[in-house]
Amino acid sequence: MLRLLAATLLTAIALAPALPASAETPVLKVYTYESFTAEWGPGPQIKKAFEAECGCTVEFTSVEDGVALLSRLKLEGKASQADVVLGLDTNLTAEAAATGLFAPHAGKLDNLSLPIAWADPIFVPYDWSYFAFVYDKTKVPNPPKSLRDLVENSDLELTIQDPRTSTPGLGLLLWVKQVYGDKAPEAWAKLKPRILTVTPGWSESYGLFRKGEVPMTLSYLTSPPYHVMEEHDDNVGAAVFEEGNYLQVEVAGKLASAKHPELADRFLAFMLTAAFQDTLPTTQWMYPAVKTAAGLPDAYKALPTPPKALLYPSEEVAAKRAGWITEWLQAMSK
Repeated sequence: MLRLLAATLLTAIALAPALPASAETPVLKVYTYESFTAEWGPGPQIKKAFEAECGCTVEFTSVEDGVALLSRLKLEGKASQADVVLGLDTNLTAEAAATGLFAPHAGKLDNLSLPIAWADPIFVPYDWSYFAFVYDKTKVPNPPKSLRDLVENSDLELTIQDPRTSTPGLGLLLWVKQVYGDKAPEAWAKLKPRILTVTPGWSESYGLFRKGEVPMTLSYLTSPPYHVMEEHDDNVGAAVFEEGNYLQVEVAGKLASAKHPELADRFLAFMLTAAFQDTLPTTQWMYPAVKTAAGLPDAYKALPTPPKALLYPSEEVAAKRAGWITEWLQAMSK
């Protein structure tokens, strides 16, 4: 009897119409840069936190830097597999928007805490800081007080990054241009003999600084808290300049070709929540774009504030970046 029932059941199953397979877990593909997805970066924590509430899988694809990120997007065009691009900055947003690859976000940006007003319909900011020359206090007891002082009166060796491949490198290019204007080539000519090397990205030049190869490097105003909190070392300082320091605001955007546009919008909104923002000061080592209840660590509260936030309109950078880089290349090749 049991065998008969079993056989009948198996026959019924075999003859029954096939049921649709359960929906696969959606995969949100996020393009970003390597330091974001590193083991010590915010990526692993953010992936875990967002997956816990989205019913999805977050898949990161990383490149060296924000400039390299834009280059990859241009190369892939509408065939890009990304849903979200995270890691461009204000110097690249107009150029990125002009590609037509991005779609407007669906969120409200009424709780931001930035040094500038924000009304971009496409890009959502998630962190910010100022570029700064970081130095070893044991070797540089009296750091330059201005960019002109560094260029014209200092004998300090330093490392910088290439503006063609690095967002800090591009930031320095624009910083020098803002201070020196048409005299920027002369400024680069004066600085060039003291530049030990120009690296493709931030990590290489900062690594040389930490190995003691140079007493100063181009980095961020918010770099010292890392050394205080992680290494218990307060001998790393960041110079604030009289002319002001150049501002960087990092952003993310949704691609128009996103396979999961609603999920992409959820991720962009998630970026402005405490679950995302509270990770940034101690993994990304940047200021969060939104104030949260957790606040900033004490090491951040000791940082100086530049007298002015220098920043070109993104549209101007898009129009002139290629020419300014050519100008820089010519000055550095002489």
